[in-house]
Amino acid sequence: MRWLLALALVAASAQAAAQQPPPQPQNPPLPALQEGAGQPPAVRIRPGKQDKVERSVIGGRTVLRVTPPGGRPYYLVEGPDGWQRRESLDDGTIVPMWTIYKFD
Repeated sequence: MRWLLALALVAASAQAAAQQPPPQPQNPPLPALQEGAGQPPAVRIRPGKQDKVERSVIGGRTVLRVTPPGGRPYYLVEGPDGWQRRESLDDGTIVPMWTIYKFD
């Protein structure tokens, strides 16, 4: 009985080793890169003609508050990489505000 099981295992492994994997399809060559293709395309965020724009300087950076008619205001903040759109001026830093000691 063990001989039969061993013979079946040897036959199955020999059959699996004899099979060749299917050939992989050749990929077409990539197109040549154009000059300036490594830079992302320039995207401009412009306020609409009916939007109310308020300009201010906060922390040395120019900030534009844009309020579209019938919409929520958003902010355009000037940064080192250009203008960034933000929904609020909150940078996410939370300062602890609990009382440690209260003087009488």
